Amino acid sequence: MSGPRFQGRTAIVTGAGSGIGREITRILLDEGAWVIGADRDTGGVPERATPMQADVSSESDVAALVAAAVARRGRLDIMCNNAGIGSTVDVVECSVEEWDRVFAVNVRGVFLGCKHAAKQMLAQDGGGVIVNTASVAGMIGLRDRAAYCASKGAVITLTKQVAVQYATRGVRCNCVCPGTVDSPWVGRLLDAAPDAAEARRQLVGRQPLGRLGTPAEVAEAVCYLASDAAAFATGTALVLDGGIAAG
Repeated sequence: MSGPRFQGRTAIVTGAGSGIGREITRILLDEGAWVIGADRDTGGVPERATPMQADVSSESDVAALVAAAVARRGRLDIMCNNAGIGSTVDVVECSVEEWDRVFAVNVRGVFLGCKHAAKQMLAQDGGGVIVNTASVAGMIGLRDRAAYCASKGAVITLTKQVAVQYATRGVRCNCVCPGTVDSPWVGRLLDAAPDAAEARRQLVGRQPLGRLGTPAEVAEAVCYLASDAAAFATGTALVLDGGIAAG
């Protein structure tokens, strides 16, 4: 029987304090990786991870994550650019400030993670793997998600560019595109709705499978893409959306 998928590997997960990021971190740890769990609030980062406070929109913070991994472990094998924020306005109602807020985290944060991870991975033996968290909203239009859809579309295209750029140099880059996931952000969205039960019914109803996804389901897909089992996958946008994009 083969050993743990990530035995001895070094990983960074952003947004590791809750939801999908917390589950990615948990799986990587369970399967042998040493993990930096980065978040603006590290209180929810799994205990076995090395917590680091970071704002992914800050280049110095992202560079510090990679530097810390290399200082402790000598290399970086896996970078999961998972941190992201939501937005629930249409293009008419979206202010410039809201647009910039969303892009600072969802796009600049992924760009910086790719930039600093790839720089290290290209310099070390064996390369490495980058997995970005995009969304099915980056592939189709969803109502009241102007900045969010645009930002996640940018993540998908950046993923493909990085994959093509470094395919022959040992660095793979893929992304996952979840549908609506039963995450803390969705919980806050529902709590703010005038009728939480009706809002949840609408979110569930847009998935043909008739339910929300779970953070663990998305995390498993991320870890598959980060593993040797996906060695022939690069530039992939893996959709886990309960059938939204198929409708």
